[in-house]
Amino acid sequence: MTNRLTSFTRRAAVVVSLGALALAAQGALAQAWPAKTIRIVVGFAAGGPTDVVARAFAEHASRALGQPVIVENKPGANTVLAAEVVASSAPDGYTLLLGATNHTMIPALYSARVKFDAVRSFTPVCTLAESPTVLVVGPAMKVTNLAGFVQAVQAAPGKRTFGSPGPGSSGHFAGERFARLTRTSMNHIPYKGAAPAVTDLLGGQLDSSFATLGSVLTHVQSGKLTALAVASAQRSPLLPSVPTFEEAGVKGFRDDAWYGLLAPAGTPPGVLEALEKAARGFTQSPATVEKLGGLGLNAQNVCAAAFSNQLQREVQANSQLAKELNLKLD
Repeated sequence: MTNRLTSFTRRAAVVVSLGALALAAQGALAQAWPAKTIRIVVGFAAGGPTDVVARAFAEHASRALGQPVIVENKPGANTVLAAEVVASSAPDGYTLLLGATNHTMIPALYSARVKFDAVRSFTPVCTLAESPTVLVVGPAMKVTNLAGFVQAVQAAPGKRTFGSPGPGSSGHFAGERFARLTRTSMNHIPYKGAAPAVTDLLGGQLDSSFATLGSVLTHVQSGKLTALAVASAQRSPLLPSVPTFEEAGVKGFRDDAWYGLLAPAGTPPGVLEALEKAARGFTQSPATVEKLGGLGLNAQNVCAAAFSNQLQREVQANSQLAKELNLKLD
């Protein structure tokens, strides 16, 4: 009996020791981090809003963390390729994802091909910026307010068009959600990016678009496009005369686009704390607020558990909508 107890005690001591070593190793990593270049992967080509946010944050983080922070663009498959790279990377804080709203659409659209879970494979750090979705019309649709737009769409079911950067994009889902709320029917025209959709809007080949504010701001300010409503809780300071959808009569329509930092699941707490501190410093910087504001973006932080909960809610809502639309891109 004594020998059994001794053997059990020894095994327990080994387990405790291993656990202590693991915790010590994590603590040492967190204390030493960062000791080399940090890579931020972006699932879009250079020049778009996600890339702009990533590069602005990388510049700030390089100073805040004392190590180079570089941006790697890996576009393709609606950001699936970039997310795969980060999900399969070591959870050491040296490979991060700058994701956007469409990250939560991946499970709805690519469930048969992805090798990761959009929520469980990552540890959300913080959002860095947001941009309200704005409904804009071009010269092909001669309306000046949301009520007139709804009336015109109702008068021609399925004939009025709305463009988006592609099937399953945030603009596509926003348009479909709007149609359900207003009990209208529109013809979705998918493009390969926001720029060609805006070009057709300006040229009169497209009626409307549910676009991120940054992608259309200059054209709205110049009067070439008309903004009918913004899908946020408050009016945008960049377009103070444009009402929210709530104010214009479409209750419950919110569709802000976010841009945020995610790390691989299992990243040590100390590393996450340092990244969160850098993220909060970034959004509190007057230079950041000015730079992002000029692009139609608001500096904003939703961090840790709150960010994780937001991701889960959006995954559920987007999966339900994709199911209703019978939409799969596998």
